Amino acid sequence: MAEALFERAKEIIGKNDLGTYTVPTHGLYPFQWNWDSCLTAIGLAHYDEERAWTEIETLFAHQWDDGMVPHIVFHKEDEGYFPGPDVWATGQPIPTSGITQPPVAGFAVRRLYERARDPARALVRLRALLPKIHAWHEWFYRCRDPQATGLVAVIHPWETGRDNSIDWDEAFDRVPTEGVLPFTRRDTQHANPDHRPTQAQYERYIWLIQLFRSLNWDNSQLHDNSPFRVVDPGFNAILLRSCADLAALAEEVGETEIASAARARIATGIDALETLWSEEFGQYLCLDRVTGDLIESASVAGLLAVFADIPDSRCRAVAGRIAWLKEHAAYLVPSHDPTDPRFDGARYWRGPSWLIVNYMIADGLRQKGLDRTADKIVQDSISLIEQSGFAEYYDPISGAPCGGTSFTWTAAMVIEFLALESR
Repeated sequence: MAEALFERAKEIIGKNDLGTYTVPTHGLYPFQWNWDSCLTAIGLAHYDEERAWTEIETLFAHQWDDGMVPHIVFHKEDEGYFPGPDVWATGQPIPTSGITQPPVAGFAVRRLYERARDPARALVRLRALLPKIHAWHEWFYRCRDPQATGLVAVIHPWETGRDNSIDWDEAFDRVPTEGVLPFTRRDTQHANPDHRPTQAQYERYIWLIQLFRSLNWDNSQLHDNSPFRVVDPGFNAILLRSCADLAALAEEVGETEIASAARARIATGIDALETLWSEEFGQYLCLDRVTGDLIESASVAGLLAVFADIPDSRCRAVAGRIAWLKEHAAYLVPSHDPTDPRFDGARYWRGPSWLIVNYMIADGLRQKGLDRTADKIVQDSISLIEQSGFAEYYDPISGAPCGGTSFTWTAAMVIEFLALESR
């Protein structure tokens, strides 16, 4: 069974491989997505090391001059996707979006480098990527943490990758819809509309794009002008983990200034994460930076914090929270508390389980020796694949496949899970 799953996963990635980058899945997502590519590279490296490095290099070839790495690169025209490059109008040589995504690249590159079968070649590629990844990290702290709190904010729900999370409901209500130009969604033509964000949410997504475009995509202005500014613990954990991995790599190759700067960010950030801890919920919560209040929404973002080097006691508490979730869901890890009346097991990030998040949570738990909980997450992930195929995400109650099909990063995570289990 494991060998068959591995080969099927390779087949799916191959189907979505356009030579120097992969698309998440044809039709629904026809371009290169930021964190999709980085996580896909981890799976690719198990059977095509050269191609794995190229995936990340292609993404960073479109890094902005200010250091930002955009969340979409529009390598070619495709009228089947909205909003396309004409809506973003970022003025880049190759069109890109104007916002970013979770900075998992540092983590992915360390995985590639430490597992390299051709160390000399990997070192060359690592040296070229290190300053680019560092510049992206520094961009976050400069442009998304202007008050130097140690935690960065997102200014658009799409930046988190968790587009329609329950976490955003109240903060997103501040975003108006007046003046949004008429548009036709394409996502609901490729996937069940009941699995996707609502029309009202989409209008707010587009209003924010229009606002940022009116500011000429000047990242020194976007944070303070956005009515949506949320500090996401999972997003920050990914950034802090990537800083730690970048620091380790930089030290190994003698880039001491990069290593020192990254270490300083980690120390401040881990301490700052404590301000997001909720004893009541037994996990971390998001913070509405506009109001200064924690958002009472028990989402997977607060569990993903274990991906960073948080205190052992917090990791154990999160593991306990995951054990509690298992009592209410057949498959880990639901993206929201199944007992919350707002939970929706089929609608994108309002309940479904995602293998990429499962992978990062399991990895963080293993770093703290919490292997039993990590094993349960991996077992549930493989069970979902065996039952429902390589879907974009899954209903954690029924295990039903949701969203897109033949999904690249799902396949990559399966390869990674299988490879780790065989060791």
